[in-house]
Amino acid sequence: MTPEEQRSRFRALFDENHLPLLAYALRRTSDATDAAEVLADTMLVAWRRIDDVPLGDESRPWLYGVARRVLGNRQRADGRLRRLAQRLALEVGELVVHPTEHVPDQLWVRAALRALDDVDREVLTLTAWEGLTPGELAVALGIPAATARTRLYRARARLGAQLDATDVERSESPGHVLDEGHRPIRDSEEVR
Repeated sequence: MTPEEQRSRFRALFDENHLPLLAYALRRTSDATDAAEVLADTMLVAWRRIDDVPLGDESRPWLYGVARRVLGNRQRADGRLRRLAQRLALEVGELVVHPTEHVPDQLWVRAALRALDDVDREVLTLTAWEGLTPGELAVALGIPAATARTRLYRARARLGAQLDATDVERSESPGHVLDEGHRPIRDSEEVR
C-alpha cells in the first residue's frame, strides 16, 4: 500500500468509526477528556498498524479490541499512579518535621540563609538539605569540582558569620551546628 493509499484508508477508517469508538470510551471512562484520549490512542495504533487493520466489516471489532486494550493500559497506569501517590504521601508524612518543632532554630537559620546571596544559598541548600556531595554539586551547578568545593567552603564561612550576626533568639547554645535532619546539635553532643 502506498503512503497515499494508507492516508486515504485511515481517513475512511476514522470517519466510519470515530463516533462509535468515542461512545464506547465515554461509557467506560470518568469524563469526556479521558474518552477523547482513548479514542486518540486507539486511532494512533490504527495509523501505525494501518496495514494490519482488517478490511470491511471486521475493522470496527478490531478497533474495539484496540480501544479495550488502551482502556486496560490506562486503568493499570492509573492504579500504579494512585499506589505511588499513596506511598509517596506516607513517605512525605514520615519525613516532614512538625511545623512547631525547633521553630526558634529554624527562624535563626532561615534568617541567616536569607541574608546570603543566591549562589551561597543554593550551594548550601544543595549540600545540606539535598545531600549532594561537592562532586555532585559541581555537576548540578555545571562548574569544575574544585570551584564547587571553594564555593561551598566560602558559603559555609559566610553562613557561620551570618549566624553569629543574626538577631533572632536561639533556643540552643551559640556554638551548635545542624545535623543532617536539620536538628541543632549542642557542642556537648557527638556529631554522627
